[in-house]
Amino acid sequence: MADKPITVHAIINGEQVSTEKQYPRENPAKPEEIVGYAPINTKEDAISAIDAAYTAFKGWSQVAIEERVERMNRAIQKLKDAAPELSRLLSREHGKPLYDAEGEFAVSFMWMEYACSIVKDVIKDQVKEHENGKTIITYDPIGVVSAITPWNYPISLSTIKIAPALLTGNTMVIKPSPFAPLAVSKAIDIIASEFPPGVLNLVHGESDVGIELTSNPKVAKIAFTGGTKTAKNIMKSAADTLKNMTLELGGNDAAIVLPSFDVNDSRAMRRMVISNFLTAGQICMIAKRVYVHRSIYDSFVEKFTEAANKWIRVGDPFNPDVTIGAVNNKNQVQYVQGLIDDAQSKGAEVIKLGKILDPEIFEKGYFLQPTVVLGADSHDPIVVEEQFGPTVPIIPFDHEDEVINLHNESIYGLTSSVWGEEEHAIKVARRIEAGTTMINTAAVQGLDVRFPFGGVKQSGVGREYGEEGLKSYVETHVINVPKNLELPYIPE
Repeated sequence: MADKPITVHAIINGEQVSTEKQYPRENPAKPEEIVGYAPINTKEDAISAIDAAYTAFKGWSQVAIEERVERMNRAIQKLKDAAPELSRLLSREHGKPLYDAEGEFAVSFMWMEYACSIVKDVIKDQVKEHENGKTIITYDPIGVVSAITPWNYPISLSTIKIAPALLTGNTMVIKPSPFAPLAVSKAIDIIASEFPPGVLNLVHGESDVGIELTSNPKVAKIAFTGGTKTAKNIMKSAADTLKNMTLELGGNDAAIVLPSFDVNDSRAMRRMVISNFLTAGQICMIAKRVYVHRSIYDSFVEKFTEAANKWIRVGDPFNPDVTIGAVNNKNQVQYVQGLIDDAQSKGAEVIKLGKILDPEIFEKGYFLQPTVVLGADSHDPIVVEEQFGPTVPIIPFDHEDEVINLHNESIYGLTSSVWGEEEHAIKVARRIEAGTTMINTAAVQGLDVRFPFGGVKQSGVGREYGEEGLKSYVETHVINVPKNLELPYIPE
């Protein structure tokens, strides 16, 4: 028996707000099934939410850090209690397998709890006594934060913003993606209930809502995760008021496999496969192109294919044997398939991977069988563009300088990985232009919430996670108390 559709609402000033219009969210694995409905908010709703956050900021910014942490910890516990039900909802609306949805909540809790544990020390005043007097450095909340989040990891990419913003004394208006609006709205509602009205607000809607959230003069900071093209529009929208920004954007993350990599290491090869295909390849930090030294290229492809065929099982996200579910939406299926078709038309070989466990569901849903593409040119679209789907090109290289240049000529620089003997891999990593480089692993397998995460070049501005992730939500305020108040070089 199918679950009944649910309805989520906007949250403005502590109240659920119904709207005249709503939109349905389908199940990508079973597109005929409506999972639920989300509101279509208006520009006026966005203004009301911003006003509520602006008013709430005056009080919330003065609340003691101990109380902020206590409230966030209560919210975390409530969210943990609801996680089993919300994971199921997330899986249904997103298309990812249930284990993947549960893992997303686990990563969210890791970060939220870590942020709670360090925030007091990170933003405490620094008092420096010196020969010229005394300097006090304080870390003050910025104000109203507008957060806009994507569909691929809606829970973790929302809580990565909510926790540091609220813990450091800011207030927030958050807008989720229409392609995964349900579970995250339920989660935000739970968190918001532990904070005073107006501290955390939620709106949905179309471009007019997004424009208001990025241009309204009462908004002091924008936190956005999504595509580079959208980020450029956001920067233009925010330019008139020079808003503070944290932008975590697209990437075309490369894996570089050195000749020292052991292709017979089955666990390492499994990590490589997962780093390409987890969440059907719909992760910003997934390895989207693989460069392999020519001396091991043939054996690498053979062992990679074996490992992929062993791990990849495509089908119903609620089938416990499934490792890869549906692609999130029809447009993404068509985009990824277009890249594959283009490469094949130019002579590349496309190898299908894994098993389809539910052929009937596969045919009806937004599924793509994972593929590896061999023989693509280094400048083909499937190599230089972000696929964001279950396909990966594997390309041979001959010289280290060559592959580093191929990596660095990309306009992107989010994450990367180097595979091989550790010391050599680290030496190569130091020459790579990226926000994060992982050694002998990639994607979420190498993520550590204790350290900063973000991109260079057109993959972003600023950092999330770690101490830097908390400090990106405060302004540094210097208070000088000098001893010598008169300067010797100024005449009487």
